[in-house]
Amino acid sequence: MSVIRFGVSLEEHLMNALDKYVMENKFPNRSRAIRNLIEKNIVEKKWKCNNEVAGAIVLLYDHHKRDITTKTNSVQHEFHKYVLSAQHVHLDHDMCLETIVVKGKAKQLTELADKLIALKGVQHGKLVMTKTE
Repeated sequence: MSVIRFGVSLEEHLMNALDKYVMENKFPNRSRAIRNLIEKNIVEKKWKCNNEVAGAIVLLYDHHKRDITTKTNSVQHEFHKYVLSAQHVHLDHDMCLETIVVKGKAKQLTELADKLIALKGVQHGKLVMTKTE
């Protein structure tokens, strides 16, 4: 893929914010940071437009909570056409981390994630989506 160079003019406060963003995220340069911001904006627009996206739902839960594994599996089966795979990791004696790889329309993936995250016993959950093309 070829790179096209162009000039950008920014107010001082925006340039300072960009430089801070570059440092905080350890980007090699401003160009990479700007690319990242543009891609992020494009992906978020695809979510809002309900386009096809891929992603991961990450759940943290205590596996001793009543039927939590059965409940998470039940929800995944309800949305089986969007679930590509799941990985279950034992963080310690009590806590488990589950990563569920998903692909489909943004609205359905959000609905799936919301149902999983809302289950009693899930301590934390997050859906991360990205473009598929």
